[in-house]
Amino acid sequence: MKATRGPVVVFGIAFLYPLAGVTWQFLHYLVGLRRLGFDPYYVEDSSRWVYDPALGDFTPDPARNIAAVLPALQAHGFGDRWACRVHALDGRCYGLPQSRLRALYRDAVAMLNVTGAQEVREEHLGGARRLYVETDPVASQLGVAEGDPKTIEQLAAHDVLFTYGENLGRPDCGVPIERFTWQPTRQPVVLDFWPPAPPTEHAPYTTIATWRHQNDRVFRGETYYWSKEREFLKVLDLPRRCPAPIELALDITPDAPQTEPLLREHGWRVVPAADVSRDVMVYRDYVRASRGEFTVAKDQNIRLRSGWFSDRSACYLAAGRPVVTQETGFSSILPTGRGLFGWLDEGEIVAAVDAIERDYAGNCRAAREIAAEYFAAETVLGSLMERAGLSGP
Repeated sequence: MKATRGPVVVFGIAFLYPLAGVTWQFLHYLVGLRRLGFDPYYVEDSSRWVYDPALGDFTPDPARNIAAVLPALQAHGFGDRWACRVHALDGRCYGLPQSRLRALYRDAVAMLNVTGAQEVREEHLGGARRLYVETDPVASQLGVAEGDPKTIEQLAAHDVLFTYGENLGRPDCGVPIERFTWQPTRQPVVLDFWPPAPPTEHAPYTTIATWRHQNDRVFRGETYYWSKEREFLKVLDLPRRCPAPIELALDITPDAPQTEPLLREHGWRVVPAADVSRDVMVYRDYVRASRGEFTVAKDQNIRLRSGWFSDRSACYLAAGRPVVTQETGFSSILPTGRGLFGWLDEGEIVAAVDAIERDYAGNCRAAREIAAEYFAAETVLGSLMERAGLSGP
């Protein structure tokens, strides 16, 4: 589609974290916006150091990360529509020359700050609508409720705030909503990137996850946990009860050397997440070759019932793979019980897998139908842009 609705800047973290799942997340935004008639560009313009998987650490030099992500951008027509500038290094601009980047900022009709990782700079304060697209709810809302000046300043620099916490503001949601208005949105998925295919023989249910994170929050005397380790350990004996094998593609940090032996002892299959996440096509093939997804959520979203749903799980659905995932309140928004199942305890997981296995083909069709109705990029982004006041040509 020829761009008729003006340039759009998509800020993200694909160079910051050059992992296949992250790259897919931003490809969905870029391609979806292009199909709506916008002219999208991908930009990271930050003081943050980037994470280099080869080093296992952060570095101010983004060159190796750019080289890892660039083939995916090129493959989808964005080879000359990206920029990366790391101010903590020397301010050098990769991709677009600095003059073109400045012109892009002047001409853009919108800037989508997806994940909220991009700090708002003086150059961004032109005529473009600045849209904050929060992919991980709870932390920013708690920050506002606690009066954190940095969080408040960052959010106030945007014209419209969107969140994947689709249950925010509902009676059963415990996330505090103060000062700012949040509009619900969800993960856009380009459906034709994920064509359904028969699973490989004896395929397991899978997921791709980081085992341990250190980003817990204490709010009004309660600790809300970020790490998925806690939730997996609550269902440690699941493989012994489940009628199908389960495989975890895990990023296990060096401080948890006992993790893989413990999981294997209890019947889990374990493979390195790095092997799956090194390339976008390897990642996609892993999802499409799975029998379905079994996964957990973060304690923050579970206990506070934010309604958050994983962009990875949305890709499983698009690939026609049933999803069994921990309940965060998303069942108030998305249809469950066929193709998609929310769970609260181990018994509900076993019941969900039993239901899938009794009519596997029907649940695969239902998964794809949910993706088409609720996550199609053109629909999700069309609604987002319209509510941001950008529906006209």
